[in-house]
Amino acid sequence: MLKSVITGTGAYIPEIIRSNEYFMDDRFYGENKLPIDGPTKLIIEKFQKITGIRERRYIPDHLNVSDIAARAGLQALSDSGIDPETLDQVIVAHNFGDIAFQNRQSQNVPSLASKVKHALGIRRSQCIAYDILFGCPGWVQSLIQSEAYFKAGMAKKILLIGAESLSRVIDPADRDSMIFADGAGACVLEYLETGKDGAGILGTCAQTHSLHELNYINMGGSYGQNNGSNALYIKMKGRKVYEYALTNVPLAIKECIDNNGIKIEQVKKIFLHQANEKMDEEIVNRLYALYGLQANLSDIMPITIQWLGNSSVATVPTLYHMVRKGEVDAQQIAAGDIIIFAAVGAGMSINAVCYRV
Repeated sequence: MLKSVITGTGAYIPEIIRSNEYFMDDRFYGENKLPIDGPTKLIIEKFQKITGIRERRYIPDHLNVSDIAARAGLQALSDSGIDPETLDQVIVAHNFGDIAFQNRQSQNVPSLASKVKHALGIRRSQCIAYDILFGCPGWVQSLIQSEAYFKAGMAKKILLIGAESLSRVIDPADRDSMIFADGAGACVLEYLETGKDGAGILGTCAQTHSLHELNYINMGGSYGQNNGSNALYIKMKGRKVYEYALTNVPLAIKECIDNNGIKIEQVKKIFLHQANEKMDEEIVNRLYALYGLQANLSDIMPITIQWLGNSSVATVPTLYHMVRKGEVDAQQIAAGDIIIFAAVGAGMSINAVCYRV
């Protein structure tokens, strides 16, 4: 039986570490452009308690998203052992394109995937390169889309990358900006004969809710009173996002599991978008509650947000790579394990993939 199999992974974790203390001299404002009450130290302590984030990673000034995407992609290609010239597609999931240091204009022409193909030196013209803009679930959506290309007979080997530099689109006057980080994760996906119970994608699910939910995450002006700039920054209605995710993500993951004949007891790990530690924990708790069960969070849910922050599309592939390589304490996967990739983000969109390692 032909299945979509991850044969190699890679990640780029930026060298620059920004702990919560880095923001101690900042002044935070609310959406009403009024200062948030209380000492900055207490605001940061409350932030850490809610999100679990104590530090995050930023890329150095001389690098851009396409650069770090290429680094993660090269690592995945090396790990898979395939010849890059046999790739049929290069897909890069992102949200803001290349944004040069101290220049907030997105650069999406040429596409980041074309830049990555160039950086990797791939000559084959039949290897098409394109980007996916799907919010934080972009990399998971690239898995879903690649599965469709495979089944249609239009590809056999694809390089999928999720990369972002959110540090270049954050408003320093907005405390939510402390959530965001930079990074890149990648995998090589191949369409291989693996047998009935072999490795590969078992099923998928995707949803978009954009009637009332459209602007829960969007772009807006600085919250600072005297910013004096018309620049736009990433903005999030935190409470709305939290409520939306807790209501809809567990149901979407359950749909993916149930529609593909999998029992929740078979699931070994859930690789969930690293958005907010408390939110992710509650999503998994509510998922298991739908089955009348209690989740063992420390076992089922690997998490890196405490020290990597939220790097959007990069969180899921980076997390999977690190667990696969034994780089997350007390988290391992083995051949035959059934796992879930799932994400939620701007749009608002949700997706999930059931996968056998």
